[in-house]
Amino acid sequence: MNVIDVTDLVVRYGTATALDGVTLHVGESELVALIGPNGAGKSTLVNTLSSIVKPVAGRVEVRGRIAQVPEGRQMFADLSVDDNLRLGAWRVKQRDPEYVYEVLPALRPIRARRAGQLSGGQQQMVAVGRALMARPDVLLVDELSLGLAPLIVADLVQHLRVLNDERGLAVLLIEQNARLALGLCSRAYVLEAGRIVMDGPAGELARSPRLAQAYLGGSVEVAHE
Repeated sequence: MNVIDVTDLVVRYGTATALDGVTLHVGESELVALIGPNGAGKSTLVNTLSSIVKPVAGRVEVRGRIAQVPEGRQMFADLSVDDNLRLGAWRVKQRDPEYVYEVLPALRPIRARRAGQLSGGQQQMVAVGRALMARPDVLLVDELSLGLAPLIVADLVQHLRVLNDERGLAVLLIEQNARLALGLCSRAYVLEAGRIVMDGPAGELARSPRLAQAYLGGSVEVAHE
């Protein structure tokens, strides 16, 4: 069964069309990537799935609880890590962040620090933890790697793998970094100018001359753990 089904989705801002007939799906416990350049409509799709933006046509079905890790992390800088995490649980009864500290143990030693004092990587981990507080069935991760060093990104990617492998969490990863997205996810969609122009298994897309030239600087081997 799919946790996300999007069919012929159209979203407009005034007279500008941001998404034009987009169709995609995410299955239970599946890692799926949505890649494309800046301005392609990736964040619009995320915000539509989260009911922040209303479509003018098409259908969006989300089965289960969805939570978003927003682009730019969007921390409450003056609040502690603990308090930032608790804000993610406003729709559920269990607000004890102990669950997140078990999943992301690096946050435990800094739980009392203000979010504004953290590094970018630590803030991104808090953003992931805050989303996990909602106990989602599917996680929307918008630009995981934005502004972060490769080693930090690799650590965050490993956490997503563990959440998927051990807890069955489905993930829709929205990324400009195609190499990262195709390395993590089993399937991917390519969004350009509001339309899906390619989709399929990550390995096949990575070997596509068109995608490799546009996003990868040449072909790349994709290995999934």
